[in-house]
Amino acid sequence: MASLKLEDGSILEDLEAIKKELATLKIVLECKRVGSAPELLTLLAKDALEPSEKEMVLNELDHFFQELKNDKGYQTRDLIVLHPEIPGINDLLSKFERCHTHDDDEVRYVVAGEGVFGFVRPDGTQIELKVVAEDYINVPANTEHWFYMTSDKKIKAVRYFTGTDGWTPKYTDTPIRLGS
Repeated sequence: MASLKLEDGSILEDLEAIKKELATLKIVLECKRVGSAPELLTLLAKDALEPSEKEMVLNELDHFFQELKNDKGYQTRDLIVLHPEIPGINDLLSKFERCHTHDDDEVRYVVAGEGVFGFVRPDGTQIELKVVAEDYINVPANTEHWFYMTSDKKIKAVRYFTGTDGWTPKYTDTPIRLGS
């Protein structure tokens, strides 16, 4: 389950308390079970996945995608699989470790591994949300945030898109005061 680190160093682990803190930014956090299909769990336990294996994972979880298509107009989805053996992983991740915004919502369903989203609140304070398997997060467009991997550098997440135009990070140069 997710945990939220506040700027004063306190950590919230109660989902309802976390949701209340995130509500000021209109961020949605939900727990969505991946299920217990043995084939799915075997794939999620692997570090790397072939394209056909990624498609199998997506197909197994497409009931969530159908909900997003019907309710919010999402058009496409993919599965991002990050692990330490990916060539250039640190360069790839460095693009997201600085404060930035996007013109579109950032929607992720973490199905394995973990990572950390940091956010700048309207009053300038900062919080960090550690997301883990079965956490679904929707970060609204233009929300100032950053993302970094935990020390394992492993995550599998379904990304949902209404389009591809809003995905260029717009860096804000806000200094990050939190972090591991």
